[in-house]
Amino acid sequence: MQVKIKEFQSSLTRKIDEISGTNVMKCYQCGKCSAGCPVVDHMDLLPNQIIRMAQIGKIDELSNSNTPWVCAACLTCTVRCPRGIKIAEVMEAIREITLRPRNGVRHLEVNPQEAAHLPPIALISAYRKVAN
Repeated sequence: MQVKIKEFQSSLTRKIDEISGTNVMKCYQCGKCSAGCPVVDHMDLLPNQIIRMAQIGKIDELSNSNTPWVCAACLTCTVRCPRGIKIAEVMEAIREITLRPRNGVRHLEVNPQEAAHLPPIALISAYRKVAN
């Protein structure tokens, strides 16, 4: 009996799949994405650990991690992935999910004083995804 990957998807992995167009459940944790990442030294979680957190539905850990914000979207991880997972797009999806309102509460209100301390990609995502 063959089990389909889609049967094991959580609401988080379905959201990531919807936004990024990639199914993180296909990842078998080979670590090639992390081994090739040029900015991995600045991340608190490795790219493959981010994928694993997404697989097991750890939204709070993903929201608190700096890794999606540090990601340079250089696509090295995506090119190296033997399963064809678009990891840079997954990172963007995680940023978007983090910034989206949950239960009617916005997660990011940008004011000029805070803007100076945020990573540029956070501001871009905020204005694209949150600002009305």
